[in-house]
Amino acid sequence: MGGGGLSFLKVVLKNFDILAGPVVSLAYPLYASIRAIESKSPVDDQQWLTYWVLYSMITLIELTFAKVIEWIPLWSYGKLLLTCWLVIPYFSGAAYVYEHFIRPVFVNPHTRTVNIWYVPRKKDLFGKRDDILTAAEKYIKEHGTDAFKDIINKADRKVNPTSGYGFFDDGYRH
Repeated sequence: MGGGGLSFLKVVLKNFDILAGPVVSLAYPLYASIRAIESKSPVDDQQWLTYWVLYSMITLIELTFAKVIEWIPLWSYGKLLLTCWLVIPYFSGAAYVYEHFIRPVFVNPHTRTVNIWYVPRKKDLFGKRDDILTAAEKYIKEHGTDAFKDIINKADRKVNPTSGYGFFDDGYRH
């Protein structure tokens, strides 16, 4: 191999993460997603939907913390390795991360419904539950059921279907 071939090889190796990143994180998953859509199996659909959810989350984190991430010396190589682990079906990395980290946060275990606003019950410093249901129970104890129903009714006022605005007692459109 001549001097030009060696220089080309050096450039490719120095920029491997930049060259391989889009192929591993976008091109192959796109191809595999199309194949999954065309197949009859729901297993590969779940693998690639899960991958795209995780890819979106990684991208959001990167965009949010770009100034901090640029100071991490091997971030691009670490991201490439993480993406390979998520993408390669042999490892089932996307399914593992989803089942152990994402699903417990976004899926209510009691109703098995997805709710991005789901707030898991947690305990405050004194060991008391601190969540929406506890706040509602506390309000009902203090003010009674009728006061709670009044609040719910105020929140459920009809929205004008033609304008998208609700009309409240004060006469103004909100």
